[in-house]
Amino acid sequence: MSKAKTAGEKATASAENLLENGTAAMKTGMEKALKGYDVFVGYGKETADAVTKSATVAGKGIESINSEIYSYSKQSIEDAVTATKAVLGSKSVHEAFEFQTDFAKSAFEAYVAELSKIGELATAATKETYAPFKGRVQAWLDAVQSVRAA
Repeated sequence: MSKAKTAGEKATASAENLLENGTAAMKTGMEKALKGYDVFVGYGKETADAVTKSATVAGKGIESINSEIYSYSKQSIEDAVTATKAVLGSKSVHEAFEFQTDFAKSAFEAYVAELSKIGELATAATKETYAPFKGRVQAWLDAVQSVRAA
């Protein structure tokens, strides 16, 4: 009976030891998991902030480009009306032809200049739009490495 009691006590002690070790291992694992979760939640929040900033900048860039196109269109129509009045008020066919030629030349030059200006605005807006994402890949790699190291 004594051997059975001793074996039972050993089994109980062994089971308690396994339970304590398992509980400690589980607690350690959960703490690591929660730290990793916090790192990834922080990364997600920072990325969401970057998306918001990017969208705001993109909206302002589009607004700027639309404003420039509107201004150019308005000026172009005004110039065309002025040129038409000049052509219709000319005293000879030669004079009308000169007015029309001068208008065509200045309209083309204005168009090319405007395309260049819009291209510059679009390039600047694109750079500013993607600026908030700069470093997000490295931040992801850093987050993964910190969780792995923990």
